[in-house]
Amino acid sequence: MHSQHSIKSFIATLAFVALGACSGCIEQEEPGTSPSGGGSTPKVVIDGSSTVEPISLAVMESFAESHDGIQITVGRSGTSAGFEKFALNESDISNASRPIKQAEIDACAAAGIEYVELAIAIDGLSVVVHPSNDWCTSLTVEQLKAIWETGSEIETWNQIDPSWPSDPIALYGPDDASGTYDYFQEAILGKDAAGEKIEFRNDYNPSDNDSELVEGVANTPGALGFFGYAFYVQSSDKIKVLGIAQAGSEPVIPNPTTIEDGTYAPLSRRLYIYVNKASLERPEVRDFVDYYLSDAGLEHVSQVGYVDLPAEELAASRTVLKAALGE
Repeated sequence: MHSQHSIKSFIATLAFVALGACSGCIEQEEPGTSPSGGGSTPKVVIDGSSTVEPISLAVMESFAESHDGIQITVGRSGTSAGFEKFALNESDISNASRPIKQAEIDACAAAGIEYVELAIAIDGLSVVVHPSNDWCTSLTVEQLKAIWETGSEIETWNQIDPSWPSDPIALYGPDDASGTYDYFQEAILGKDAAGEKIEFRNDYNPSDNDSELVEGVANTPGALGFFGYAFYVQSSDKIKVLGIAQAGSEPVIPNPTTIEDGTYAPLSRRLYIYVNKASLERPEVRDFVDYYLSDAGLEHVSQVGYVDLPAEELAASRTVLKAALGE
């Protein structure tokens, strides 16, 4: 695992590179048209999860070092919105922090879009607080549910635990276009007695930008938020991560070991890219995705702060890609 200093430096460099690489190059595609458009410049269009975005940006930058003349854009519309664009054939690759839903599968099928699902990394969705919070080191799944579910009346810390101060809680989390939102809803909020998904409370501070969520927590005493592990790692000097406890179990802090072996439950999850099979027929997309799943491409997973897939899962993703490429 790279040092936290090197990760932070790398993320800062990526942000600069992404602005330079993509400034003026993101074009609005007409619904139903190929992302490659009719221009002469080979283009790869990526959109979707803000959680996966740092990996795809890093892969884009290293790929570009040896592939001049290919225009690559990486959007951050969120997993759900990304799949909507994918089903409209507005992107070649959809970053996703959760598996594709049945409705999204149906939308792709209706549009005649075939795709491949490629797992690329493991994330441990991280629950964090302001560093001045010296009373809370962990929360249970039940406490998280009570805090975030619709109708919750929890507004101060002592409503969670009477021994904690009466400081107000300021909540920060992803918006409803995010796969992180969907995953948290499923893993933490669950379903009601009628089998319906329990919704989020609506009085929290939502954003589609994980860096904004980090800043919200870092600058707000009493804050509580959640987002992908890499965004905690790159900002661990200004936010504090909590352990999460399931019923009858001791709290577990997210780290590369607990995330990979699944003991950081239920918030360990796979991250994916979905690739349009028709796009794979274009050399620029084929080469980019092949590079993405190479050792050189996937070294960026740990570099930006996520956790590498186990060898057998990586081999499975590569097998799926080879089959799609006809190899």
